[in-house]
Amino acid sequence: MSFQYIIHLANYSDGVLYVLAILFLIELAVIFDRAWFMRSALRKGKSIIHQLSEVGALTSEKLEQLMQEAKGQPEEQIITAAYRHMDLVQHYGSARGEAFDNRLDEAIFLTTPFLDKRLWILDTTVTLAPLLGLFGTILGMFHAFSILAAPGHAPTQVTGGVADALIATASGLFIAMVGLITFNAFNNAIDKTIQQLESIKLLLINRLDGVKAKS
Repeated sequence: MSFQYIIHLANYSDGVLYVLAILFLIELAVIFDRAWFMRSALRKGKSIIHQLSEVGALTSEKLEQLMQEAKGQPEEQIITAAYRHMDLVQHYGSARGEAFDNRLDEAIFLTTPFLDKRLWILDTTVTLAPLLGLFGTILGMFHAFSILAAPGHAPTQVTGGVADALIATASGLFIAMVGLITFNAFNNAIDKTIQQLESIKLLLINRLDGVKAKS
């Protein structure tokens, strides 16, 4: 497929293919950004859970170390909350009090909105791309059937025009499928990250109580 033919297809759809190309580039940018973030978050969460499970009782020094390791990650906020509110543990003599538990829940709730950042773009792309593709095909059909009205053109030439017009629909569907697969994958990663945060919360409560995990 030559570059000139691609330009022909884009013009045949009255420029809709250009819009789809821009939409696809935006989609890819979001996919790479979120994939890098989710991969990093899940790996760091797994590392922190492993470190906490190996500790009998948490100290403020260990929490400071974990805070530095979780810098810029979803786990940072809940570990910071545990560190800042260690006085509640000392005051009540236990980390199982409602006040400390609420602080950790608050940290998780404040973190959650950042996990699906920019995913609305993928959600919109999944819906918008097929509609744009269909719109481009309809515009292409106008060009294809206008051949019948022009003198000196065989009706068989319409077939090639219809095929060119359908490229827009195929492109829109492809973009939507890529967006749908990655959108669902990211939602699954978000669920796993939230589950990790809940696990970290439980481990923090247990370790600040000095409770050792059962083997």
